[in-house]
Amino acid sequence: MLTASVGVPLLLLLVSRGSDLIFSSVIFIFTCLALHEYGRMVFRDSLLDQILALGFGVLLGLPIFFGSSVSSTITTGLLLLSYFSIYPFIRSDLKESLTHLAWVILGGFYLGFLVPHWALLFRLPEGRAWVFFVLLVVMTGDSVAYFAGRAFGKRKLAPTISPGKTIAGSVGYIAGSVAAGVVSGHFLFSEPRHVELMGLSIMLAILGQVGDLFESWIKRVFAVTGPGGLLPGHGGVLARLDSLIFPAVFTTAYLRGFHS
Repeated sequence: MLTASVGVPLLLLLVSRGSDLIFSSVIFIFTCLALHEYGRMVFRDSLLDQILALGFGVLLGLPIFFGSSVSSTITTGLLLLSYFSIYPFIRSDLKESLTHLAWVILGGFYLGFLVPHWALLFRLPEGRAWVFFVLLVVMTGDSVAYFAGRAFGKRKLAPTISPGKTIAGSVGYIAGSVAAGVVSGHFLFSEPRHVELMGLSIMLAILGQVGDLFESWIKRVFAVTGPGGLLPGHGGVLARLDSLIFPAVFTTAYLRGFHS
């Protein structure tokens, strides 16, 4: 509650009043923190791999935050070329080097490439409203899922990945997201489209849960229960971002494809 009482007002201020540069800079900082947590989780015994993973993700995301699509394409190509050239010579165990390279690339694209879509979403027409919409839909769904799961949850949703999640919680997530999406649409958009917002809310609810499970999958592989502790009561930055990444990417792509 203490973390939320400080974080929520700051988040509201950032989205409603922050400039593009300030918003992008804040998202960039959180991206770096998430990449740092990812590196420590995946490469607990290799500082070199942690540094290379952080560098790959940061350099991959910089052009998206502060550059252009052309510079992003060029940077991605050069980064892959560099890392493909470096990793065969880092250690004598070639299979281990290839495995580490794969985890570096996964983390870089998962966090360094996908998280910056929040900055891209912010820059779109009515971007502030859409950022609020995605946040409200996902965070409301997540909260309803918690209480629905505790009250009615019996059957597990994905027991091998996240034993705490239930089908009842998943249904509550979707219901809460749809309610938040339809209601918030009246206040956020000049011409709310109820059917569109309802369909989008359902999609974001599904993607929010898939994103959460994806991060849990990585944690499960490395036997980590909760990376980081930067946010008291909420775990690390990565644990707070996991359900927000996929919805932001989808919403950005959807708006560019159908509202451009």
